[in-house]
Amino acid sequence: MNRQTPNSKSQGPCGKRIKNPKRIIENAKWASCQGFSLLAFGFCFLHSPAWGEEKLAPLPVQLPKPLFEGTPKALKGLNLAKPRGNEPFMAPEGVKNVALNKPVKSSDPEPTVGELKQVTDGDKEAVEGSYIELGPGLQWVQIDLQAVYSIYAIMMWHFHKEARVYRAVVVQVADDPDFITNVRTIFNNDASNSAGLGVGSDLEYLDEYTGKLIDAKGVKGRFVRCYSKGNTSNDQNHYTEVEVWGLPAK
Repeated sequence: MNRQTPNSKSQGPCGKRIKNPKRIIENAKWASCQGFSLLAFGFCFLHSPAWGEEKLAPLPVQLPKPLFEGTPKALKGLNLAKPRGNEPFMAPEGVKNVALNKPVKSSDPEPTVGELKQVTDGDKEAVEGSYIELGPGLQWVQIDLQAVYSIYAIMMWHFHKEARVYRAVVVQVADDPDFITNVRTIFNNDASNSAGLGVGSDLEYLDEYTGKLIDAKGVKGRFVRCYSKGNTSNDQNHYTEVEVWGLPAK
């Protein structure tokens, strides 16, 4: 029989220190009472984030002013996601908008309105001169973060001056600028696969001043690409701002 070292009772899997071993035991007892096997509980513990190792804080997003103009157009027959509300999104403390002032390229290199650099310039207000307009059909903007980051959230504003729903919105992360290596889709509401990127299961949403918050779950990558295919007002594609909240990858 192996003799316990003085600290062994507070050691977890792989020798990691458990800050509250009593709590783990209590949770195991609870799981057993609920009908879960201790083996299943142990699996969940091993594959869960390290409890207490990352301090979380509300995402420090600064929202633009609300500015809906005119009477909202009827958006019938659309299954829209509920507005985000005021509940804060929790992310590891210290995350920053790592997309700020980073290089942007696009499937439409010469926007009809604005310049591509405006996508990451920090200006997300719903006023003239704050957004870009790309041509009709499927278009994308791509941000080079210039390093690999652990990405926890993406905030996106298309055009929130009036009530619109942008179609076939897909957001992907990759390791290379051509989106060939290690491509991961973190959001897709293209239910009909009109963009050819796969059938999406996310809901469409009303573009508004609160932005679209996408939980990226700590995915690692350098390049972020955002697709859209027109909107409920016209066939054009617009981007006011894209923020990528993350930390340098470990």
